[in-house]
Amino acid sequence: MRNATKITAAVLAAGALTLGLTACGSGSDSGSSKADANATLTVAATPTPQGEILAYVKDHLAKKAGLKLEVKEFTDYVTPNTAVQQGQVDANYFQHKPYLDDFNEKNGTDIVPVPGGTVHLEPLGVYSRSVKKLDDLKKGATVALPNDTTNEARALKLLEAGGVIKLKAGAGYDATPKDIASNPKNLQFKELEAAQLPRSLGDVDAAVINGNYALEAKLSPARNAIAAEPAKGNPYANFLAVKKGNENDPRIKKLAQLLTSPEVKKFIEDKYDGAVVPAF
Repeated sequence: MRNATKITAAVLAAGALTLGLTACGSGSDSGSSKADANATLTVAATPTPQGEILAYVKDHLAKKAGLKLEVKEFTDYVTPNTAVQQGQVDANYFQHKPYLDDFNEKNGTDIVPVPGGTVHLEPLGVYSRSVKKLDDLKKGATVALPNDTTNEARALKLLEAGGVIKLKAGAGYDATPKDIASNPKNLQFKELEAAQLPRSLGDVDAAVINGNYALEAKLSPARNAIAAEPAKGNPYANFLAVKKGNENDPRIKKLAQLLTSPEVKKFIEDKYDGAVVPAF
């Protein structure tokens, strides 16, 4: 059992809407290099696989490295960033660069990746209870997509790679169904919060599901997906992130080193069997 605190989106909804509030709570004021190297480092993460990877670091590597680590689990893609921005936590580990760039632009935040590289990739997959390959989707079939900007574009690009739609030339990380140039099957799209996608499988013909939520629903991109992203050259790898100015916090640097250690690489490979892959 992971020794972590689970925070629901409902409990923190107010925090997600108040980026400008002065922080108070369990997170410490990192203050970059002025931070107390012996203070507990509090990191926000989605439960699977990020929370599990951090729990492994906490249980097997942190003590030997002289790091006191606390993990707070969030069940959405907004509050981990607002918690970092407000100083309620010291760092987060749940997102890729296109999502972070979009979040910063839309919310006026200044969260940055921690130097040291990416940690892992969760291949995005298409899942269905009614068909075994994308080509088998019937005309007018409904496909559920994650409704946040970058992951929706990512989902559409996966469908394009599978040959069932074609996007307009130049459609980028902010593509939406409006950017579809060709849709020969007349697919219908249902935009949902990413966490709801696994539960939608009984109501739609297919759903494009983020790796962490697929894992929580016992779905594997390697075994259950009817289409999945390749790992090679993928821009959607996850990393540790902090509020700008806190990159040199010695505790942050220590955790970044542990997250890209040979021990963590082996843990990811052994535990997830291709559903999550190391990105370092």
